[in-house]
Amino acid sequence: MSHARRLRELLAGPAFIAPGCYDALTALLIEQAGFDCAYVSGASIAFTRIGRPDIGLTTLTELADTVANMRERVALPLIVDGDNGFGNALNVQRTVRLLERAGASGIQLEDQTLPKRCGHLDGKTLVSAGEMLGKIRAAQDARRDPDTVIIARTDAVAVDGFEAGLARARLYAEAGADVLFVEALRSREQFEQVGRELGDRVPLLANMVEGGKSPLFSIDELGPIGFRLAIFPGAMVRVVGRAAADYLATLRRDGTTRNMLDRMLDFQGINQVIGTEEMLRGGEKYRG
Repeated sequence: MSHARRLRELLAGPAFIAPGCYDALTALLIEQAGFDCAYVSGASIAFTRIGRPDIGLTTLTELADTVANMRERVALPLIVDGDNGFGNALNVQRTVRLLERAGASGIQLEDQTLPKRCGHLDGKTLVSAGEMLGKIRAAQDARRDPDTVIIARTDAVAVDGFEAGLARARLYAEAGADVLFVEALRSREQFEQVGRELGDRVPLLANMVEGGKSPLFSIDELGPIGFRLAIFPGAMVRVVGRAAADYLATLRRDGTTRNMLDRMLDFQGINQVIGTEEMLRGGEKYRG
């Protein structure tokens, strides 16, 4: 079964979580933890690859390279944040082709203008609904695997209000989007209304951002109100960032890592995670 077909099977079943990742190691940790799907976070790639905010600075090739490295290491479905497709409908088609070839199982596209910015930052601007509908059609035409999932995201709630966001979501559902993502909902009541009005028509994605504009819910709370998938896109990088800051403070204070061994993987531990011994054994059969 292809990873794209597996994603479609997940979307047809009970509500599930896709933790966010930003490189092959974090994707591998998600797979080893037993999750069925991972979300390739554009914001987290910006944070870790260039040390900058999610304001449209990363490129399509940087994203595709990252996805390819993940796919070479893991088998689980990867939902990839394709931003606004990096341009117009023709750019969207190239984005879909490159990300699909790199190993994306699902590709998320949003209705922001260029340059885009994180959905939980202020100051976003939108393309017209008509332009976004064209992008959805372009993405559908460009995918080579009909199982590749096209996720349509609207940022209209933060720009034009909740009703405008709901109206755009309805249009994107009618255009055949495989999953709908209404970004930056502000309350439980808004989540519930989106679930009531759209949850029976198309799978819904909920974005859980710690400290963002939306309240945090568990998957057990989201499933009953109509959401099929919850992403926690930036939690991994925030956890790693906090742990790394604590490590550096300890190293500067103590001059050694001896007092924090219980909070880290040692040399053997990290090699076990990445499969060093297995890989070395596999190489033995090629020795002359």
